[in-house]
Amino acid sequence: MDDTANEAEWLRWVGDHTPKFLLFARQKTRSEADAQDLVQESILESLRRHGGGGPPPLPLVFATIRRRAIDLARREDRREGREQAASVEAEPWFDTSVEDRELRQLVQGAMNQVQEMYREVITLKVWGGLTFAEIGEALGIPAPTAASRYRYGLQELRKLTKGVFA
Repeated sequence: MDDTANEAEWLRWVGDHTPKFLLFARQKTRSEADAQDLVQESILESLRRHGGGGPPPLPLVFATIRRRAIDLARREDRREGREQAASVEAEPWFDTSVEDRELRQLVQGAMNQVQEMYREVITLKVWGGLTFAEIGEALGIPAPTAASRYRYGLQELRKLTKGVFA
């Protein structure tokens, strides 16, 4: 395969998956800029860890985003503790161009109330498009555990949205 074909494959992969990565990263960061930086760094690290031969596997990228987000949060918490800085309101998870603002706010509010372990799995399944096996790989849990967390998370969401979604 020539360089042009490799470049086209890479650009297609980036275009297809970056929105999923950003959505996942937005949950775990305090600003859009941090989420974007986290995604870029995670893709590059995943590519290095994968060792070439094409784009890295999605679970590897999601796992790298998660790990780097934890490290970033720890650094920021220490910095904020030293500086006694005010908390910065989190960026919305969804693109602000979404027309139905109320629905977006309802879903975002409900997702913020769901336990973190369920929220991760729901995000990776619904918006990340991963299988339960891939989610398990990304989060370091067995696939059946990922499936259970998904099911329990959806139950929590149904309760929180009080039947808005059928």
